[in-house]
Amino acid sequence: MNALAEAVVGDHRISPKNFRRLANYIFEYSGIKMPDTKTTMLEGRLRRRLRATGFTDFDSYCHYIFDEGGLATESVHLIDAVTTNKTDFFREPNHFDYLTQKALPDLESRGVRRVRIWSSACSIGAEPYTLAMVMAEYMERRSGMDYHILATDLSTDVLQKARRGVYPADMLEPVPRTMAARYVMHARDKQRNEVRIAPALRTHVGFARLNLMDDSYQVGEPMDVIFCRNVLIYFDKKTQFNVLRRLCDCLGKGGYMFIGHSESITGLDLPLKQLANTVFRKV
Repeated sequence: MNALAEAVVGDHRISPKNFRRLANYIFEYSGIKMPDTKTTMLEGRLRRRLRATGFTDFDSYCHYIFDEGGLATESVHLIDAVTTNKTDFFREPNHFDYLTQKALPDLESRGVRRVRIWSSACSIGAEPYTLAMVMAEYMERRSGMDYHILATDLSTDVLQKARRGVYPADMLEPVPRTMAARYVMHARDKQRNEVRIAPALRTHVGFARLNLMDDSYQVGEPMDVIFCRNVLIYFDKKTQFNVLRRLCDCLGKGGYMFIGHSESITGLDLPLKQLANTVFRKV
């Protein structure tokens, strides 16, 4: 694309009609609400897709995906472009304290020897790798116990990054030094300023694409612990209920559910008992 076309893409605005078409599809597919106030944000996130597909304006792009069958191949890229991937290692650390001090001892006392954990909105992998570090430290003091972490996300882009396990070095600053020394590998070329999660830790984490808007979640045996943090805030109340209900179907009785500190399940009829702030157990 030449410089003139680049400028056209940069200046073009999406029409109200096509914004609604996109917003409706995004909501139906991903559950993410896209009110009119998000028009500028959506434009900004989709400009890269316009460049990648060779279109110079949003009308042509929307005509392609909605009227010419382009959605079949473009859908995954569209959703990747609009999903938010804010994430940090050891984000909301109280949850990991509760996991090691309360939840895991309880599961152990009930005879659980292989702890199954699901990070259901894993983004680029900070949450599941944090969980893996916490679990590795806990298991070191326990014989005969093991763990596996299923990490899923809607975005193929973030899953690709998560599988690599490579991050800017400063992103790992929240990791305690003792854990970083064990589970984080520094690049030989210091100028790259990158680190990688150690292979021994990555083997305990399996990544897969999963849409929380699906009618059911195929995750195998019931989970002992589910983390669904900082994704419910993007859904309306009905969608929150449906997602949490399906998550509960995947959680074993007595299993633990963790949601984000800014999220709430108040008023939702779910088989969950609150144990602490944003921590629940299935009853």
